[in-house]
This record gives sequence, structure tokens and C-alpha cells, in this order.
Amino acid sequence: MAGQEVETPHGPARYSLDVPGTYSGTLLVLGHGAGGGVDAVDLVAVRDAVLGAGAAVARVTQPYRVAGRRAPAPANQLDAAWLAVLADLRGRVPVRNLVVGGRSSGARVACRTAVAGGAARILALAFPLHPPGKPERSRAGELDTGLPTLVINGGADPFGVPEPGPAVLVEVLPGETHALSKAPGAVAALAAPFVTT
Repeated sequence: MAGQEVETPHGPARYSLDVPGTYSGTLLVLGHGAGGGVDAVDLVAVRDAVLGAGAAVARVTQPYRVAGRRAPAPANQLDAAWLAVLADLRGRVPVRNLVVGGRSSGARVACRTAVAGGAARILALAFPLHPPGKPERSRAGELDTGLPTLVINGGADPFGVPEPGPAVLVEVLPGETHALSKAPGAVAALAAPFVTT
């Protein structure tokens, strides 16, 4: 887990920051899933495509994962740590246009903190609409930020697929599961134009 360490209210977080030579002023900040890491295939594919389009990308590892734990911290701790990382990043690279996002739990954190963090838009990969088998426990309200949001979910995701809304565009990849690992290039092809235009 190489990268820059940032002190947060809940222990150190880490991020790896990639800035292309043709940096445009757009920074995409991505968070990982609850039990996963920043090297998930969809996150890496999106990073590569976005870098190629001239935007910088930071992939953030939450403090509980830096500490070696797999069970996620409570939402308020995840959100506070994320906001601390965003503040640090703004001091390291000039940001004209901040896009926040991530996969699964990371997408939820990005949605909950986007307005407070000064983001212009949100990229939500594998947004977990509800716990598996519990559609009555919808998290759709977290997508209701008023900011332009792109959700990319698999058609076979057991966590469900959100409905589009006034500011929420939903792209469904048939046959993909929650992992979004079968065709990461398709994920990146949808994500990069949203982030960089």
C-alpha cells in the first residue's frame, strides 16, 4: 500500500495520486469497496482511462483498511476520513473540477460527502442499492445530492440497481455482477467521458 499517508480523525488514510503530463485541472478521487482495495479491476480501468484523457486520479484507502481490518468502519468515520483526504489533495494539486466516486461502499461515501467536499459530480460504480435479499432497505436517498451523478452497475448485481433521477444517469452492464470485473474496459469507456467533459 504505497502512497501518501494522511492523518484523519480516525487514523491514517492513504492515497496514490497519478497526475498526467497533460493535467487539465480535473481530479477524480476514488474509494474502494467495503472489503476490497484500490486495485479492484474496475477502479484501475477507470484510472487508466481518465489519466489518458488528461485528468488526475487519486485512489484512497480508508483508515480501517490501512490498519489491516476488513470490516468497514461506521459511515460517519468513513465520511470524516474521506473529507480529510480531499482537503489534503486540494493542497497537493490545483483542482478546477473535483469528481468524487468509488465502488460500492466507496460510492456511498462519495455520495454522502460530495456537497461538503465541494465536488462537481459523482461517479458511482456498483452502487449497492440495498443489502442482498433486502430490497426494502433502499439506499437510493444517498444518490439524491443534486449533483450530476453517473451510476454504473451490473445487471446481475445482487445489491440491486438504482433508478435514474433528475441528476442521476444509470448505465447497466448486462451480465455483470457487483464486482464489475468481466468487462472493466466497458466500465472505463462509460466513466471517462463523464469525468473529463
